[in-house]
Amino acid sequence: MLSVVLSGLRARWASFLGGFLALALGVGLLTTMGLGLSATFHAPERSPQRFASSPVVVQGQDRLTLDVRRGPDTVPVSQRLDRPQPVDKELVSELRTRWPLTESGGPDAVGLDAPADEVRALVGDRAQVLTGDARRNADPDPERDAQALVGLNALLGTTGGVTAFVSVFVVASTFAFAVALRRREFGLLRTAGATPGQVRRMLLAEATALGVLASAAGCALGAAGAPLLARALVDGGLAPEWFAVGDAVWPFHLAFWTGLTVALAGAVAASRRAGKVGPTAALREADVDTDVLPLGRALLGAGLLLTGLGLLVWTYATEPSELLKRKTYTTLPMLLIGGVALLSPLLVRPVARLLRLRGAVGTLVRENSAASVRRTAAVAAPVLVTVALAGTLFGSAASVTQTRGVEAREQTAAQYVVSGEELKPVAVSALPAGAVVSPTASTSLFVRDGAEAVVKYGARAVADPAAFAELARLPVVAGDLRDLDDRSIVVNEEFERHRIGETVEIWRADGSGPVRLRVVAVLALGTGDNGPFVTRANAPGAPLDRIEASGGGAATARALEASGGTVRTAAAWAAADHPASSPQTRLGMILVLGIALVYTVIGLANTLLMATSVRGGELASLRLAGATRAQILRVVTGEAVLATAIGALLGLAVTAAVLGTLGAGLASLSAPVALVLPWAVVGAAGAVCATVAVASSALPAWRLTR
Repeated sequence: MLSVVLSGLRARWASFLGGFLALALGVGLLTTMGLGLSATFHAPERSPQRFASSPVVVQGQDRLTLDVRRGPDTVPVSQRLDRPQPVDKELVSELRTRWPLTESGGPDAVGLDAPADEVRALVGDRAQVLTGDARRNADPDPERDAQALVGLNALLGTTGGVTAFVSVFVVASTFAFAVALRRREFGLLRTAGATPGQVRRMLLAEATALGVLASAAGCALGAAGAPLLARALVDGGLAPEWFAVGDAVWPFHLAFWTGLTVALAGAVAASRRAGKVGPTAALREADVDTDVLPLGRALLGAGLLLTGLGLLVWTYATEPSELLKRKTYTTLPMLLIGGVALLSPLLVRPVARLLRLRGAVGTLVRENSAASVRRTAAVAAPVLVTVALAGTLFGSAASVTQTRGVEAREQTAAQYVVSGEELKPVAVSALPAGAVVSPTASTSLFVRDGAEAVVKYGARAVADPAAFAELARLPVVAGDLRDLDDRSIVVNEEFERHRIGETVEIWRADGSGPVRLRVVAVLALGTGDNGPFVTRANAPGAPLDRIEASGGGAATARALEASGGTVRTAAAWAAADHPASSPQTRLGMILVLGIALVYTVIGLANTLLMATSVRGGELASLRLAGATRAQILRVVTGEAVLATAIGALLGLAVTAAVLGTLGAGLASLSAPVALVLPWAVVGAAGAVCATVAVASSALPAWRLTR
């Protein structure tokens, strides 16, 4: 058996090359992503900066801790405050009388040189006592390193998931199509006395050998590529300057065994089909496909498709806001793509037969594509993956971002918007007559969600409720914005208590509270930026970061410049704060799509090179029937283009389902529906697929018709 397997691999190395490259590339990418992912789990250990010379630091509390119910027990839950609380002046005085203060870092922390145990005994629960490396918590934005890795972690995880999905798909398709092309070979083996079990074991042995070699090569490729990826992420602004891959071992184990499992999984279904080939298959001359959709594939495809559609509908019906999140529009389309791809043989023949192509060449293209369903579906499937990923990823991200920009512009009647950090209030005397100015600040509110959770909401604090009500065009579903005051709150429909007149218990951004505020207006949820709103009395210490103004024309714009921020028209502000996509997001999506496109190129080239190379007899028959070489080339390339077009249409159908559900979700959230189909990206992906398909079919056809 071993000699048969090795000789088979040597004899058919060309047909195995595509699968080897796809699997090696997949393992290499998984190794690279795993090494990068392992480096995002822990931020680098930094030495204290703000209080480097102080052995002990006393800092105000930086977390709000509330008791919540978890089953029969009550447990404390902590949420980080926007900024640490000030250290009590009386406590500072007590500390100063006992020990010299080595450093005063501001109202929130002081440094001193004193025994830590004695300081803790004096401070008690009035503040935090930090020593050693814990002094980093007193530095500005102590979690900046960890937060910088959150987006990178999501990107690498998503990319690794796409890599695994596409590699499984391409390798399984490659094995399945290779088995279909070897029916006569298996028939000869059966005629020579081979049992179905021996045929299956031979294929599994080939897959094992291929999997081991490709996985080993992929691990070596990944080890070399990981540092390059880290540098590219840093240069592209996706990772902080200090980011570098580590020396973790688990990514190599994970990638190697995943690659081997993928190779074996892709061969299992194909080996079962090969075992069913009878001795008479060696006598067949016709290439018309039969039984192109086995029961197992049909059930799996239908299951994936129904699951994907069901999850889309369920998410739309229960949590439409989830449709706007990247993890949703990245993962759910994969179920639809897998389902449609597995069921594609059902669609190839009717779609091809519906076409009315003119002339003898057109007739042959149509009939050959309809008769050779496996070949057509094997070409269409990887195109479907690429086009669908391009449409759903880029389309969903662009649609969500554009919707947020439109929503932001529609929610203000202001002519001008000033943005910046710690803006200065504009003097009323500097404003022209008739100008209305509404300053607001970013803040946070902590609210109990039932008895089981504490939720932190990003909120806005209003300085002038009357001006705010005049300029705001928020989607109010109940109540009146003009009723907002220091004892009330504007909430959205996400709040547990969102009826007019109900009381909401909140804790402020500095941890003070609880404060009971009456609901005076309720907003639709929108894309997630609608409320809550409070007055500045309930946002102590929150600096102004936005000023909206209307009336007075250019004189108002000139007066707003005194705030120290950037003055824009409302439309320009909405466009600047909600760009079509950030360079980092765009680079991340290009990385994901680039992986899918590389796999598609490998899959298309391998499939068409194998498929066209075994059509020597068919093409020779066409020459004997009077067809010229040019006509034969047009037939072969026309079949490739038709299969590519079918794959693109199926990919667009998946895109339409995802974007259509997203649009319905936005409408149910009372948000503007601004869907974007990225025709340029989809068209470029389709053009690359068509070019590769034409080249991969024309080259072997040219050689066979010489």
